[in-house]
Amino acid sequence: MKIRTPYTREDLRIKRSDRVLEVGPGHNPTYRANVICEKFLHDNSHRCGDVKVYPHQELVNADGEHLPFEDKAFDYVICNQVLEHTEHPDVFLKEQMRVAKRGYIETPSYLGEFLHPKASHRWAILEIDGKLVLFEKSKMAAYAHNYGNVFLNYLPYQSLPYKLLQIVEPQLTANRYEWKDTIEFIINPEDEYYRSFFTQPWTME
Repeated sequence: MKIRTPYTREDLRIKRSDRVLEVGPGHNPTYRANVICEKFLHDNSHRCGDVKVYPHQELVNADGEHLPFEDKAFDYVICNQVLEHTEHPDVFLKEQMRVAKRGYIETPSYLGEFLHPKASHRWAILEIDGKLVLFEKSKMAAYAHNYGNVFLNYLPYQSLPYKLLQIVEPQLTANRYEWKDTIEFIINPEDEYYRSFFTQPWTME
């Protein structure tokens, strides 16, 4: 279940004694992670640079949908900007729950996906009622522009107002979901309530 909404991935409730796994960090791993699991070692099409590993970290080449670890081998698992790329998100999420007791998932929000869409993103994602709701982008209106570099790699480092906006509205362009024991999720919802967020014109309600 969801336990809180961190402001950033530096705002995580990781204990000093926790053994931490990070799945798919690519060029930007979390320093606190003990083990890094990366599927694409030499393919940068899903990220902005080469794989980076700190000296104290162990690198494991594996798919996040088939993690080579025993059940509950980790106290905490970090999954930052990876879920939206997955082929089988249900399998991926179940693996996170299998290998760790707690964790953190960050993805672009629905608005974030419109602002900085990427061809490698398969899913638009929202957190609704404490659940991660994933909708296949191929079933939605086409994205005409790619603003990824502006909103991901320029404004966060060059614009103070944009930084303040991210602090005041942390869920505006990103879903930040810290969980314990289980992750509640829905994929391609049939229920009109959840489906309408992705298929109907947005209103203030």
